[in-house]
Amino acid sequence: MSAQYSSLGRLDLPAGLILILLEAADASMRMAVGKLKRRPPKRGLTLQPGPDTPIWNELLKQSLPLLRKRGSKAQLARILGISRQRLQVCLKAKSACLDAERTLLLLAWLAGQAKAGGGIK
Repeated sequence: MSAQYSSLGRLDLPAGLILILLEAADASMRMAVGKLKRRPPKRGLTLQPGPDTPIWNELLKQSLPLLRKRGSKAQLARILGISRQRLQVCLKAKSACLDAERTLLLLAWLAGQAKAGGGIK
């Protein structure tokens, strides 16, 4: 024992208590590591927005500043052929993605806004 730790004294714990604490710490660590594991999406299922969809995240980042004007989201929803509520879920709540056709329409709208002077940063 080094001199640095000798002044702390000796901690006398029963062996049973030490084993219980070690098992609890091990179980806690396993639960924490289990929650951090990312499972690959099942084949054929739709991706959910998040860290696994960086291109979608960038598309939203570019689109949202152009949708601040009153009525702009409703107009975009009409262009995309979806309800305003569905557009809200896709753009703001970030709990769903548009299908491929509507994503292409969104890209075309974004390009049109850039050409019209709305600009892409």
